[in-house]
Amino acid sequence: MGKEEKKMIKDRYINPLTDFGFKKLFGEAANKELLIHFLNQLLPEKHQVEDLEYLPSERLPSSFLDRKVIFDIYCTSSRGEQFIIELQRSKQNHFIDRSIFYSTFAIQEQSERGDWNFKLWPIYTICILDFKINQPNPHNRVIRYVQLKDQDKELFFEDLTYIYIELPNFTKTLDELEDLQDKWLYLFRYLAKLEDRPAALQERIFTGLFHAAEIASYSIEERQNYEVSLKKHRDIKNAIDTALEEGLEQGRAEGLEEGLKKGEEKGALAAKKAMAKQMQAANLALEQIAQITGCSLEQIKNWLED
Repeated sequence: MGKEEKKMIKDRYINPLTDFGFKKLFGEAANKELLIHFLNQLLPEKHQVEDLEYLPSERLPSSFLDRKVIFDIYCTSSRGEQFIIELQRSKQNHFIDRSIFYSTFAIQEQSERGDWNFKLWPIYTICILDFKINQPNPHNRVIRYVQLKDQDKELFFEDLTYIYIELPNFTKTLDELEDLQDKWLYLFRYLAKLEDRPAALQERIFTGLFHAAEIASYSIEERQNYEVSLKKHRDIKNAIDTALEEGLEQGRAEGLEEGLKKGEEKGALAAKKAMAKQMQAANLALEQIAQITGCSLEQIKNWLED
């Protein structure tokens, strides 16, 4: 057993905020009950899920000029509601735009069902975010529900819903958990740090979760895949933290010389440039670096050639 594997298995439970962990717990048919239970803590009574079917996660473009997308999880309930579930670990420019763009694929696919009369089945885009969304009016809400409303703020169309879960805003301790929704959010944030199953999480559904999350039960191949996913998760986080710190320092220095506004603008650009270099050192693909920083591929290449 190598050093990397020893490092991996010192944690008892998997991190659900890694690609491997998220799809292991919620994207496999064997754990479908976990996904159903989690969704039902977010959905209204009329859209509670009894059963669901996983759909192919890769959606091909309608022409070679269009962009294909790969969802983390895409599924439909036995009654026809559709769910796009995305995990996003790092802050990304235009993420809200991206989530709305993703929902259009579910809309278009409904038009392919034979003699269609334009009636849409409910579509939910659920985004689990390990960062706070930048908004003009900052807030500390953990879950934000977004639907189409008119200028008087009355509901205009109810079958297209976006649910944004901002995990950093969830700060409750075990003793403060009030309901099953709280418990799910707590597990998203702290599962990987737990050494044993807490007394506050003894519901039957969590028996299945803790069993599915126990790393010791995985095959050697699964442990290796998880370690790769965990390393990427840590590298991205470290790269972003380092880049932000370097960018802020440079921005402050330039702000003294050229004025606060100009310094902030240059500092933000410096942060992205430093972030790109950190991610390159972590062996991330150029396309992934461009997506995370919100910069063009050409700009990333120019920075990395400096």
